[in-house]
Amino acid sequence: MFCWAGPADQAAKAIAPFRKAAHVVAELVAPMPYPAMNSLFDGLVPPGLQHYWKAVYVRDLTDGAIEAHMKFGPKVPVVNSTVHIYPINGAVHDVASNATAFGHRDAKYATVIAGMWPDPKQNEANIRWVKDYYAALAPHSEQGGYINFAASDDTDRVGANFGSNFTQLRKLKAKYDPSNTFRINQNIIPAT
Repeated sequence: MFCWAGPADQAAKAIAPFRKAAHVVAELVAPMPYPAMNSLFDGLVPPGLQHYWKAVYVRDLTDGAIEAHMKFGPKVPVVNSTVHIYPINGAVHDVASNATAFGHRDAKYATVIAGMWPDPKQNEANIRWVKDYYAALAPHSEQGGYINFAASDDTDRVGANFGSNFTQLRKLKAKYDPSNTFRINQNIIPAT
């Protein structure tokens, strides 16, 4: 799954390396509106699934990270679970890292291990797959991951997830939400 958002006449050249990287199992590559692309996998994510996700940022896909992907990717426990590697490129790197809440503008990829499965009886095995995969990637990753993909047990990583901007975000939280009303999330505790 990928999206080419550049000039249409350059798409074939941009896509070519992906087609050569491994045996293509299925392909639906065509121009389409973003909402259509964004809903392609809705059938794999029906209501009622169990979820456990982890995320990391990386500056490079090192040999060690690739080895971790090759070890754990093929062990995906159910068809609903996936691993996404999102490139962080283009205009993201043109903005100063302290200009917005996103403090990882030096990262090149956001990797998401999305554990999703239908049967609650399989929680332990599926959560273990995500945790083991994450542990294998951690030595090859930055401290922190994309906040929207953090699990409920990642509250100790909130500072790392926001990176260099966490201190400033805590000051803003103290100014605009000193009573911490908006806290049922990966909470930024107001500075004291």
